[in-house]
Amino acid sequence: MKARSIDKAFDEGDTDITEHFDVSKATRPKCTIKRVNVDFPQWMVDALDDEAKRVGVSRQSVIKVWLAERLDRNSAVG
Repeated sequence: MKARSIDKAFDEGDTDITEHFDVSKATRPKCTIKRVNVDFPQWMVDALDDEAKRVGVSRQSVIKVWLAERLDRNSAVG
């Protein structure tokens, strides 16, 4: 199937186009995981836990989202 046909099928939404792709070796550039350790004062941990509980996600998720938002905002400015 040619790219134009795949684009059309995708846009129409009535055909499963995934059969035309081999995703077994697909990767997401710049998305490899690198573990880091960060020390926070207790008041920050408590505030992070409160926010995580409020929105129903893990502390790690709150940290990731907040950092991503800040880094994205900084890269848009600079």
